Amino acid sequence: MDGMKMQTTAERMALIRQAHEKFAKKIKVQAKFEREERVQKVHELDKKFERDERLWNDSSQYAKQYYGETFRETTRFDNDWN
Repeated sequence: MDGMKMQTTAERMALIRQAHEKFAKKIKVQAKFEREERVQKVHELDKKFERDERLWNDSSQYAKQYYGETFRETTRFDNDWN
């Protein structure tokens, strides 16, 4: 074989094992960074939705705060229908 020295099966397997360990480490580091990016995006979305007025759980409280007098005037006679 030109340019290649003769190797035993054990030597070739050791080289393959070494290459595999190096590759596995690279993949593990890459996966860690991808996980961190996903977590960071989730945290950014959480912060966005914490400030988002459209996600109020109590709709009457939201209406009172943002629509005030208009809300009171439109709901003033709601109990009269019963």
